[in-house]
Amino acid sequence: MNHAYEPFRHARALEHARDPLAEQRRQRGRLQHDPVPRASRGESLLADGCREGVVLKPASLTPLLGERIARVFERAGVPEGLIRVVHGPGTGPAVVESSVAKVFFTGSVETGRGVGEACARALKGSVLELGGKDPMIVLGDANLEHAVAGALWVALPTPGRRARDRARVRDARGLRALHRRVIAGAKRPQDRRSGPLGYGDRPMVSREQFDLVRELVDDAVQAGALRRCGGPVEVGLDDGAFYAPTVLTGVTHEMRIHAGGDLRSVIPIIVVDSEDEALALANDSRFGLGASVWTTDRDKGERFARELEAGMVWINDHMFSHGACQCSWGGVKESGLGRTHSKFGIYECVNIKLRVWEPSKVRDPWWHPYDETLGRALRQTASVLYGRPSIRIAALRAGAAPLLKLGARLAGDALKR
Repeated sequence: MNHAYEPFRHARALEHARDPLAEQRRQRGRLQHDPVPRASRGESLLADGCREGVVLKPASLTPLLGERIARVFERAGVPEGLIRVVHGPGTGPAVVESSVAKVFFTGSVETGRGVGEACARALKGSVLELGGKDPMIVLGDANLEHAVAGALWVALPTPGRRARDRARVRDARGLRALHRRVIAGAKRPQDRRSGPLGYGDRPMVSREQFDLVRELVDDAVQAGALRRCGGPVEVGLDDGAFYAPTVLTGVTHEMRIHAGGDLRSVIPIIVVDSEDEALALANDSRFGLGASVWTTDRDKGERFARELEAGMVWINDHMFSHGACQCSWGGVKESGLGRTHSKFGIYECVNIKLRVWEPSKVRDPWWHPYDETLGRALRQTASVLYGRPSIRIAALRAGAAPLLKLGARLAGDALKR
């Protein structure tokens, strides 16, 4: 017996929007590489060996990213045309409804639900990486320097770029030092040492994203939260959508910024009274992509990891596993279905076929023709194996004759061959 892993005939990858300004800088050679590689679904599919290639539909806001992916593979020696990039309105639904064997989608919950429904109607598989509002729980014994650095790294560097760049900090002890350091760190990128605009001043991926973030922040402030830094920024560019790194304190569970929406470039800090409350609030979300727990107590961190409702939980770190090929990636709840990366991601890209060889020396006793001897032998055998101790001896005596008769019949059949 063995299992064969057969690549799909061809597959489809739908990509979400990336940071447009970062892409432009990368093409001009002025952007440092991200320390964590971001493999696209198209890359994953090609690595997993789709026999007839991949159709990649990048987001309409960042079409050049898809073209760059195709060129990278061609330079690496992949035959031209094995990865095809398509653009334009209507191409996404058209390819989903085409003959592709499976669809890998990264994007919003609403669009992903439509992709999943279309695939289900066609009885084809789909892997959906959708929204995520990653809770970051900082416990009282955490290394504050590391927790602050992690919060700033995951939430602020690339506005509107990554689904998991939305950290909601749960401060389980109301540590003022944590608040001060996060605020100071959020202000620091604006000194522009990291580039002409500073990584904190990159634009949102779209004006709609900018308007949503501003609406959620303004709503939280009106409900009693304090905006300690950040907000809309004028950088001298026409029609810019720049939102400086923002820290909100005094956020409560009832505010819209906690319950919904994308928190790009915003860190809302919620102070709770206990670790149990922090865990309950973290799980009180329709999303479940990733989560992090910050503590020096490993047992406590692993307990939180078991109880957090998320596809990935990092203890004293954030999403580094995206760059580790052995680690899976994906969420639960409305954060999506299926997994990419790791062996589980490979299983999503292949048809798993069971292959069994039988030497055909002895025929199976349940094949035709059979008689009541088989039924008696099976009943008594089940009683011997699974019955109460008090009936096993009687079952063995009653089943001895039919079992011997059945064994003799099979042995005779084998000798004839």
